[in-house]
Formats: sequence, structure tokens, C-alpha cells
Amino acid sequence: MAVSTPPRWVLGMVPTPLVRAERLERALGCPPLYVKRDDLIGFALAGNKTRLLEHLLADALAQRCTLLLTGGGGASSYCAGTAVAAAGAGLGCTLVIYGDEPHRPHPNLALARAAGARVRFTGSPARESVDVALLEVEAELRRSGERPYVVPRGGATAVAALGFAHAAAELDEQLATLGVESATVLLATGSGASQAGLVAGSLLAASRWHVVGASVSRPPEEATAQVSRLATECAALLGVAGPSPAQVDVRDARGAGYGIPSPEAERAAVIALREAGLVLDPVFTAKALAVLPDVARECGAETMVFWHTGGIPVALAHLVQVEERRGRGRRTAEDTAPGRPPRKGSSQSRPLPDEVQV
Repeated sequence: MAVSTPPRWVLGMVPTPLVRAERLERALGCPPLYVKRDDLIGFALAGNKTRLLEHLLADALAQRCTLLLTGGGGASSYCAGTAVAAAGAGLGCTLVIYGDEPHRPHPNLALARAAGARVRFTGSPARESVDVALLEVEAELRRSGERPYVVPRGGATAVAALGFAHAAAELDEQLATLGVESATVLLATGSGASQAGLVAGSLLAASRWHVVGASVSRPPEEATAQVSRLATECAALLGVAGPSPAQVDVRDARGAGYGIPSPEAERAAVIALREAGLVLDPVFTAKALAVLPDVARECGAETMVFWHTGGIPVALAHLVQVEERRGRGRRTAEDTAPGRPPRKGSSQSRPLPDEVQV
């Protein structure tokens, strides 16, 4: 029997479009390709995280909490979305960010602060430092009289996954309208909640499509365990049995590591932009698209669905960095002239970091 859960707190505009991308499928050399446009969901540029936040926020309000407490990286769309969602519901928001205060804040961090979020930095570059700090900040907030609703990094809970369980029904209806009987659905997997929700939702509806997660954060074995756990817990909320091992399919898309753009992802992003008008970020969606041809071939897919999870602020910030790097490159000859010291702000005096702290 399904467990009673609070109704969603409406944030996004759903269903998001499911569109054919014929030029992109030809460029990638893959079967018929449809793109699920969660980048167009219409809430604070939060993309797929909007679906998770709708259920987290509803649960927080049902428990009469006074603020949302969560964490991640300074470039996290999830953290920014959490801050905006909390403000819209009349709740406070505290974000725990790994690392130190950046010299130049990412657009997502600026958005979170503009929405009223209080931001704490762990002082450690390790993402795991957020997990410990959340416990400390929660205790501090409770002592001050607050009732925080604590959410792990990335919204990795079964309640959050419900958002994508409902999205599975949305996709079912859209594929049926298009006359697509079976498909392979590919999405970027970070915290695992989105993939877990899709898996649980497909079990509830007995869907005829297979979900593949492109892990951009954890080693595939670790990501598989995370998705399996969340999918099983989400399925229990829906009143259905959890997935079998074969139904939790995760592929390695990390490249050099989490938050580090890869040459393959950069090429995929350019192809998507020029062939389909899709803006992909370099560390989630672009890495997922880069492995799509291999996934299609290995799964013997007749139809592919690429779930565009968003990341627009990260994508635009990265493009600005690329342009800055090119501009400094054009000045290299001048900067390196014999006897001339590096100009302030030049590529020699201020190197551009490659890692994106999502």
C-alpha cells in the first residue's frame, strides 16, 4: 500500500516538452532521438531539481519546519533553487557550501543570496565536508529555536525522488502520444534522486522504457548503490516493489572527475548547441550526451530519450570563462614579450580554474 505523502508544492510548469531532435541524432549517429526539456521547466533556472524541490518543500511545510537546510557547491543549481523555493513559501534557507568564499561568486550563488539564503562555507575543498557541517549547523539552528528541514547534498532523499516518479507518468503519456512503444532514457546522475525516481515511477506504471544514468559524480558502483537505495525507498512510498539489479543501470561519464569539463563533453555541448539549439553545461548534461551514442549501441535502443536536466547558469558561466581564456590567449604574444612583466589580469598572472564547484 502506498504511503500518504504531502501533495507537491507547485513550482514548475509541467509537462515539459518532449521534442524530436533529428539534426542532433544525425550528428551523433544514433537512433531516433527525443529530448525531454526540463531546462524549460520555468522555475529559477533550477531545471530537473525543480521536480525534487516541489516534494521536499511540501514535506517541510507539512512538518511545520521554519527553514530549509541543505548544501553543495558554490555553482549548484540545486542550492540556488532551494533558496528561491524557500523564499516563495515563506521559509528561511541556510546553505552549507564546501570550500571558501570565492573571489567572484558564481551566478547560482549570487541568486541564492539574492533570494535571502544565509550561506556558510566549510573551508574544505572536500564535498563530504558539507555532510558533517550540516549536522553542526542543524544543531545550532535548533538551539536558536528554528525547526530546520535538513536535506542531503543534491536532494538525495526518497521524498525528493517522488518528483521524478511522477515525471515517469508524464513521459509515458508523451511517448504514447508519439506512438513510441519502447525507448532508452538517458540522464545525468549526480545525487541519484532523479534517476531513482524515474526507476520507481516506471515500476509503478510498468513502463516499456529503460533508464540509464550517466554518472558524473561517483564511481559507477557507488552511484548504482545510491540509486538502488533511493529507488527502493521511493518505490515503497508508492506502494510497489523495488527495482531488480538489472533495472538500475549506471554508466561512467565522469571523465577526469566530478566538476571537471572533459574534451568529449565540450564537443557534445558544441554539437548540441549548433545542431539543436540546446544549451548544455560542461559537467552534467554535456557529459551525459557525450556517452549517448555508446549507450544507444550497447542497449540496442530503437529510440533514445535524452533528459535535459538543465544547468543553464553553469553552462553560461562556463562559456564566459572560455571567452575570457580565449581573450587572454590572444594577448599571449604581448604578455610574453621579452623584458615585459605579465599584465595584471593576464593569463600568466591569474590562471583560470577548470573545476566547476557544483
